[in-house]
Amino acid sequence: MDRLAPERRSWLMSRVASKNTSAELRVRRALHALGFRFRLHRKDLPGTPDIVLPKHRTVVFVHGCFWHRHPGCPKATTPKTRVEFWRSKFDRNVERDREAMAQLEALGWRTVVIWECETKKSERLAEVLERHFALGGEEAAQDREG
Repeated sequence: MDRLAPERRSWLMSRVASKNTSAELRVRRALHALGFRFRLHRKDLPGTPDIVLPKHRTVVFVHGCFWHRHPGCPKATTPKTRVEFWRSKFDRNVERDREAMAQLEALGWRTVVIWECETKKSERLAEVLERHFALGGEEAAQDREG
């Protein structure tokens, strides 16, 4: 049973940010420090990606582990009340993510997903960015600069 009154729970859930989250800000800072330049939240692209690197035809989604169901992550728990409601909501979020990524790839965009838990430690975030953007060496730095 939920310990909060429905009105209080509704108010609390309305405070959950969808843009400019702390995880998203960490990824933006790291990309910028690596020399990447980008645009934010382009509404003209499917799924309104969090970060768009037009020069590289790459979009980055910074997904919250809870809302987007990061497989195997301890943050991807399901509330104990209204389980069917939450399961349906989470399933729809995951399906919407898949649809947006498929549409973007059909338009010739490369999609990258960075999970919230991957942004908590700067070393881990650096590893994730290196894996997705093949960073390293002078050649990669020149490619980023143009």
